Amino acid sequence: MPKREDYLNWDEYFMGVAVLSALRSKDPSTQVGACVASPENKVVTMGYNGMPSGCPDDELPWEREAESKYDTKYPYVCHAEFNAILNSLCSLQGCRIYVTLFPCNECAKAIIQAGIKEVIYIEDKYANTIETRASKRLFDLAKIKYRQYEGRAIDIKVKDVINV
Repeated sequence: MPKREDYLNWDEYFMGVAVLSALRSKDPSTQVGACVASPENKVVTMGYNGMPSGCPDDELPWEREAESKYDTKYPYVCHAEFNAILNSLCSLQGCRIYVTLFPCNECAKAIIQAGIKEVIYIEDKYANTIETRASKRLFDLAKIKYRQYEGRAIDIKVKDVINV
């Protein structure tokens, strides 16, 4: 019997892990996942957007808008890329990061400082914001490659995988 021809390529595999990680997010409006892969195509770390460890997420706001920014999620939520970097137990030098949403400028700084060399993203919905423009400027200056994911759509259904 010949081998399967429809298996996932590396980009599809790692982006699938990022998409699956995003499903852990409790954010009601935006779920973002990240997966860091080594140059040897090994999963190094993962993350998703959520409140800091030890801070009960029921006691912090999840709103996008309020009278004061203090009452929105923005001053509190840790982004997926930031969590993936913090979750790592080893060096990320030369790795690639797969993210479901293009990184903000704060995450771009962490990506650069961690030594990650390439960013692969699904969506760039904030492309015209100052933060995303700053991210791209930082990536360009640090010679970090970034590109939009071009693989198959990732639709994870466990039942399909285990043939239940």
